[in-house]
Amino acid sequence: MGRETFVLVHGAWHGGWCWSRVGKILRAQGHEVFTPTLTGLGERSHLLSRDITLDTHIRDIVNVFEWEDIRDAVLVGHSYAGWMISGAIEHVLPRVKSIVYLDAALPPDGVSGYDLQSPRDRQDTDAALGRGEISRPVRDPAHFEIDDPADVAWLKSKLTPQPIGVTMQPIRLTGARDRVARKTYVRALKHPSMNFDAALARCKLDSSWRVFENDWGHDMMVDQPEALAQFLVEAA
Repeated sequence: MGRETFVLVHGAWHGGWCWSRVGKILRAQGHEVFTPTLTGLGERSHLLSRDITLDTHIRDIVNVFEWEDIRDAVLVGHSYAGWMISGAIEHVLPRVKSIVYLDAALPPDGVSGYDLQSPRDRQDTDAALGRGEISRPVRDPAHFEIDDPADVAWLKSKLTPQPIGVTMQPIRLTGARDRVARKTYVRALKHPSMNFDAALARCKLDSSWRVFENDWGHDMMVDQPEALAQFLVEAA
């Protein structure tokens, strides 16, 4: 198998750090790997502000493509990152040969994260807005089906609050996502999510998508790095 270029985009509360195990495996196989951290999160948490919107995070990904001269990429989005890769593909479609949604949002045009939030997430968002806060507090690692004590401690030391502005802005899509040559959706069955179940059902009805259901927890890059790395190479 040839050398691939992977752009791995993290979800809410996470950062590029969460891909370290998968990235190490892929690089050892000779692949090129980019793991950008979105503005206001991870090592960029000092940039957290009320001015961060969904467009900010989409631009974070587009800029990686532009400044790193990325071509023929496998663009991978985990969870919340389904929003970013859906928006970014509007700008970088010619540079992407495969797109992978890992237990991720698959938003339609014109909706916001707030529109699709679960009752618990909406309650958290409303409470944070009511307090005048600019972020949503981090989740306990148990939310991501992480059980190993060492991994739990690692996540607790790394997770950072999620900018709240990204949840309130509707996404604007023109159908570029549908024109990607290879599209893959992966559902982690241990993680309950009505939105991800709906995304899975939509993809199953569209023959242009490859669909997989795996017995994984939500943070598969943390506790299933070998299996995930192998899967991504095959998805490329």
